[in-house]
Amino acid sequence: MATDVGVKRAYDDMQSSDGYRVFVDRLWPRGVSKENLKFDAWNKDLAPSPALRIWFGHKIEHWDEFKANYQTELRAPEQQARMRDVLAAAGKQRITLVYAAKDPVHNHARVLAEEIARVTPLKHKKV
Repeated sequence: MATDVGVKRAYDDMQSSDGYRVFVDRLWPRGVSKENLKFDAWNKDLAPSPALRIWFGHKIEHWDEFKANYQTELRAPEQQARMRDVLAAAGKQRITLVYAAKDPVHNHARVLAEEIARVTPLKHKKV
C-alpha cells in the first residue's frame, strides 16, 4: 500500500516525487490544457457531490460544515471502496491528490487525503 498521501494544485508543476497522481475534481480546471495536466487517474466520484460543492462555494465560513458533510459522503461504502482502489493502484508509490481550488488549506483534496489515511492506516502511522 502507499506510504504517503499529499495534495497539489493542478496549476503546479508535476514532480517525479509526486508518485501516483489522481485528479480529484469533477470539473476540468480553468486555463489548463489536457496536455499540460499530468495524472494517472481522474477520479471524479471522489470529489464532493455537486450539491455540496455548490453550497460550499469556497467560502471559509462554510468550511467546518463542508468538511463534516464531505467526510460523511466519503464514509459511504462505495466511497470507501473507491479510496481502497486508489491505494491499490498506487501500490507503494506516494499518492498525490491533484485539485484546482485556489485555497491550499480549505479544499476538498485535504479532507480526502485525511480520509484515505483513515481507510487504510499508512505504514508510518501507529494504529
